Amino acid sequence: MRSRLGLGALSLLLSAFYAADVSAEYGVNMTRGVTDISHSVYDLHMTIFWICVAIGVVVFGVMFYSIFKHRKSKGAVASNFHDNTTVEILWTIVPAIILIVMAIPATTVLIDMYDTSDADVDIKITGYQWKWRYEYLGQDVNFFSSLSTPKDEIYNAAQKNENYLLEVDNALVVPINKKIRFLVTANDVIHSWWVPDFAVKRDAIPGFINESWTRINEPGIYRGQCTELCGKDHGFMPVVVRAVEQAEYDDWIIQKQEQAKAAAALAALTFTLEEQMQRGEEVYLKTCAACHQPNGAGIPPAFPALKGSDIALNDIQKHIEVVVDGIAGSAMQAYGDQLSDVDIAAVVTYERNAWGNDTGENISAADVVDYRNK
Repeated sequence: MRSRLGLGALSLLLSAFYAADVSAEYGVNMTRGVTDISHSVYDLHMTIFWICVAIGVVVFGVMFYSIFKHRKSKGAVASNFHDNTTVEILWTIVPAIILIVMAIPATTVLIDMYDTSDADVDIKITGYQWKWRYEYLGQDVNFFSSLSTPKDEIYNAAQKNENYLLEVDNALVVPINKKIRFLVTANDVIHSWWVPDFAVKRDAIPGFINESWTRINEPGIYRGQCTELCGKDHGFMPVVVRAVEQAEYDDWIIQKQEQAKAAAALAALTFTLEEQMQRGEEVYLKTCAACHQPNGAGIPPAFPALKGSDIALNDIQKHIEVVVDGIAGSAMQAYGDQLSDVDIAAVVTYERNAWGNDTGENISAADVVDYRNK
């Protein structure tokens, strides 16, 4: 019995040390951030926090003093009265004054947060299941940003790195010391674009555009996440923003524009079946495997198998239609805006020739263009 009690005590002690170690980096306060707005929000938060602390100290101080000073053991007798006009006036006026004192700085900060005028850069952000699309208005730059954390880390086959589930293939790049306006919407369900260091959090709602803005003071990489439950891969939808000097930003814009021109030129080229399979596998693993599984087996009935399926073995036009336009009322979303004609042709080719489907068919970008033009 003593041995069991000793082991139990030791277990509790180790648990306490473990909990202390784990919670050493756990923060309960807001981040101060790297923008003037985030500093204002933080300062406002702390001001109101200390006002609430002062109110709590006064209220509980009076309460505990009264309980201790007028306790029954000292012979205290409770007073018997119905009302006190002076007290009622005081407990109406004093809270009103406190609220006004808090409302003035809060209103000032909110006005600044919602003033999106005179922006230097306009970026449209669209939430998809489960990725972000960034469009630099007037710059001809448009790309998707998806999770890039290796699958081995997700499935515990490899050690998780410092930025686990907070890595993307294409980060949002912005210049520092410039006013950047975000136009936030969604393509399918409600998402929420959030970067704590900017004090920016806006819901992305289909059919609506919500505005926000930021001006970043320091170069660096800043991370956030989708904060609205948006489906099974909600936790795999990070936000990564890279803030750089103006010269580096200008070079990056030019590079992205050149990449877009090169991608458009690919549509006129002809690829072998082997080349299409290689490109299609990359697109499939990045875009489709989360639902249909890397082996094409799917997760029926929500996500049907592609291996040996009617859609992958028969009508090519129907296959292209499903990928481009999706299936209404189902989890199959439209990829016509998310993938280029070259990538759509490649992934359809891959699905029709992988996992033993072996149709031998090689779909070209021209086939996709023909479908779009119908």
